[in-house]
Amino acid sequence: MKLESLRDLLVEQMQDLYDAEIRITKALPKMAKAASSPELKAAFEKHLGETEGHVTRLEQAFSALNEKAKKKTCQAIKGLIEEGAETIKEDAEPEVKDAALIAAAQRVEHYEMAGYGSISAYAKLLKEITVLNLVQATLAEEKATDAALTELAERTINLQAV
Repeated sequence: MKLESLRDLLVEQMQDLYDAEIRITKALPKMAKAASSPELKAAFEKHLGETEGHVTRLEQAFSALNEKAKKKTCQAIKGLIEEGAETIKEDAEPEVKDAALIAAAQRVEHYEMAGYGSISAYAKLLKEITVLNLVQATLAEEKATDAALTELAERTINLQAV
């Protein structure tokens, strides 16, 4: 796809995030299975449901732009998920592994927040209000997940890892 306009960039970035979200739906069950903390397992499972909703919202955003929902390989998420897979395989104490899983998950959340923040700005400039509302709802959930992971890490997981 040749990027000739901000709208083209919006669509291209949505395709990247669409691929990322689909990949994340496959990675989260593995993260939940690897977690030893019941709270961390629950957080990953909760975010899986939200992520499935993110995929649906992106599909709705594509539709609002009269575009086909299509993926563009997200190399960044591929790499972050691979790092998460390495964390899962680590020979580590359960509490330390949980702390590492949170770190891996937060790297993914921060990538997503950056992506959704960018496409939110593009949609706002382009006056694509439906897309803007969909993207901002997802961005709010990504921020909430990141905050919940931070709170869980600081309240229990990291302290147990000490």
